[in-house]
Amino acid sequence: MRTLLRSLLLILSVVLALVASACSGDEDAAPPKVRGDWHGNIEFPGHALAVGVNFTDDGKATIDIPEQNVASMALTEVSTDPERVTFAMADTPGDPKFEGRYDRDSDTLRGDFTQFGQTVPLNMSRGPAEGPARPQEPKPPFPYRSEEVSFPSGDITIAGTLTLPSGSGPFPTVVLITGSGPQDRDETLMGHKPFLLLADTLTRAGYAVLRTDDRGVGGTGGGPLDDATYADLTGDVEAGLTFLRTRSDIDDTRIGLLGHSEGGYLAPPVAARPESGVAFTILIAGPAVPGADVLLEQNRLIMAAQGATPEEISEQIDFLTGLIDIVRTGDLAAAREYLVQHNSGLPEGQRLPDASIENMTSPYMAALLNYDPAAALSALRVPTLAVYGGKDLQVPPAQSADRMRELLSDNPDGTVHVFDGLNHLMQPADKGSPDEYAGIETTMDPVVLDYITAWLTQRFPPR
Repeated sequence: MRTLLRSLLLILSVVLALVASACSGDEDAAPPKVRGDWHGNIEFPGHALAVGVNFTDDGKATIDIPEQNVASMALTEVSTDPERVTFAMADTPGDPKFEGRYDRDSDTLRGDFTQFGQTVPLNMSRGPAEGPARPQEPKPPFPYRSEEVSFPSGDITIAGTLTLPSGSGPFPTVVLITGSGPQDRDETLMGHKPFLLLADTLTRAGYAVLRTDDRGVGGTGGGPLDDATYADLTGDVEAGLTFLRTRSDIDDTRIGLLGHSEGGYLAPPVAARPESGVAFTILIAGPAVPGADVLLEQNRLIMAAQGATPEEISEQIDFLTGLIDIVRTGDLAAAREYLVQHNSGLPEGQRLPDASIENMTSPYMAALLNYDPAAALSALRVPTLAVYGGKDLQVPPAQSADRMRELLSDNPDGTVHVFDGLNHLMQPADKGSPDEYAGIETTMDPVVLDYITAWLTQRFPPR
């Protein structure tokens, strides 16, 4: 679940950086000393973000940010003069820019990277950027089958991957549901692929696993996710269930849903309907309170973790409360006007681009802010596991864990567990702030993977 403005600008940067804009070069062909691949680290406080920049012969340039899943994003304001090497990232929060020079003695580019009015060093050496170490990321060969699949959901086509254990089945099956924002089937975030890891872990344990691209992402059709409602998104989950039940290698009496973050909002209303035939639900960092409440609390916690003053936090909460109140009236045009007016009053380097404003005042965001999971969670009668990270600042366990226990109190098999020291991605964390995610090598703590697998095998053992 995303926060707004300053408290989660890093994640907004990740999302918006995926939309590359046309680049323009101020120079003719790049001189031999500058053109080609360069790599270095943006030295943010507490974390070095690896980037790679390629200057082409026609005076243009692209950037790779492996941790943020950004590849060949076109840059603007490109200069390849050895005495003044520059580039900018258009339509990205904080107006990021680089300015430096070519150092002949060391054969490096040395300069500064500026974003949100803050300047940090960025020195680059020749060669492409390498991705961050991700020791848990599954690598072939795999002891199971992997099949590319697609199926209809209304008037769009959903694309994904179905992994199946060896043998003919039929297999108990887990359907993975991503968190907020446009996500691919691996739920790629900050260089991590938690759904790829979950699928690998559960398939090795004897379960078929279906993971899919969100609307408008990868192979899945449909317009941008911003246009989707929760009826659309739960319909996509139901379409996956319908597809699985057409297959003889799937045990249609033992199909369950696993949702992460906002996926924990979407799984229960599907599973709570007896006609859905869902056998179990697993919720990882699933909120148990309305979306607006989560948004306000995560802003408080993340801003505090990032060093904001009480006055800055209060100002942000007042602004968000005003925005939420307008969104709840259903007048998204008025909400957009309110946000535009607020944005124009911010320092230029802190203003959000138009794409972010459209997202924050979209039908999708309205659905998230207005959603209250209480009714669906209270109606669940299938085995349900809800797990939280003790240092999660995006879906704080202090806000949701006890409430989840209350809502599952009538469920004959409801379990809620909080893992100490873990964040929203179930990584071992220091503060738990999103700006730590990329710098943590662990994609998901093995303790969590083992716990989920054990819970599942006790109730739905593979045959």
